[in-house]
Amino acid sequence: MAKPPLIARSILITGCSSGIGLCVARGLADRGHRVVASVRHAEAIARWPHVDIPVVQLDLSDDASIDAGLAAALSHTGGRLDALFNNGAFGLPGAVEDLSRAALRAQFETNLFGWQVLTNRVIVLMRAQGFGRIIQNSSVLGIAALPFRGAYVASKFALEGLSDTLRMELKGTGIAVSLIEPGPIESRFRANAEAAFRRFIPIETSVHAIAYQKQLARLNQPGIAAPFTLPPEAVLKRVIHALESPRPQARYPVTVPTYLFAALRRLLPTRAMDWVLLKASGGGKR
Repeated sequence: MAKPPLIARSILITGCSSGIGLCVARGLADRGHRVVASVRHAEAIARWPHVDIPVVQLDLSDDASIDAGLAAALSHTGGRLDALFNNGAFGLPGAVEDLSRAALRAQFETNLFGWQVLTNRVIVLMRAQGFGRIIQNSSVLGIAALPFRGAYVASKFALEGLSDTLRMELKGTGIAVSLIEPGPIESRFRANAEAAFRRFIPIETSVHAIAYQKQLARLNQPGIAAPFTLPPEAVLKRVIHALESPRPQARYPVTVPTYLFAALRRLLPTRAMDWVLLKASGGGKR
């Protein structure tokens, strides 16, 4: 990895119990940045192994927890926060026609509403400082829809739109907004998705019951990764640039599918793009 930055920055990272969040927290701390990690559950704090990285509890579905978690994070940074990496999220598989109001609300509370509440709190600090970096961990599913992923797709499409708008509104303030757009990354995403799937989707009674059983079989296949899967260090590399560069990019594609789908969306008519996406997802089986 490149040499450490000239300026060490304070950054709060959400969703650090595993996967991308944990990797980015460790990687930025190793580069000399002042990292505060956050996790959703108290038990994750109890088993936190990184004594050099302070960790706070922050549940993105609860405004009171967001306020308490941010206050605790600021106690570790002397009241300053140079950057926020919004990462804590989960995926909810399931056909759109099986999504209840409660299911969609749960997906958006964590994946979008909580991020916006936390971001708005942090913007106040960054405006006073005259500097800030807001880094949003989006997804390839924020630029291309796949079947049986409607709730997650909707949350990421909404995140892309909010982030683009926020970037324009903050022009001239010294606060930059960047979107990271990973495709498949090694993480606990599948395990967490299965738990949400079983909680919110009527698996046995749905007209999609057969397809759902195939999805469950796929989710329960350990060690079998989707094509073009990369380790979380691929995301870390983009976060480093978004945090340290004098001119951070608005978007950072990660993995082959993100680059490919972004290019094809510009070139293909909608029906042709639908065919590509259906083939890529195996009709929703992948």
